[in-house]
Amino acid sequence: MPIKSKAQRRKFAELLVKGKISAEAFERWNREAGGAELPERVHPKRGSKRKKRPARKPSTKRARRRSTPKKRKSR
Repeated sequence: MPIKSKAQRRKFAELLVKGKISAEAFERWNREAGGAELPERVHPKRGSKRKKRPARKPSTKRARRRSTPKKRKSR
């Protein structure tokens, strides 16, 4: 399993320091990645894909209000 991004490399280096993976495994994955320039992340974070909606302009027309309350149906 080669390392695919800079973020993965940092995570695996942290796991190596904590002793959760072996140095051989880290070196093997790092070597398989080669000398290529890795992206910061393999997949962008979900929130960064979405475009924010532009702010709504306040409407110039006001909602019409009824002058009399609704009549209830009698039983």
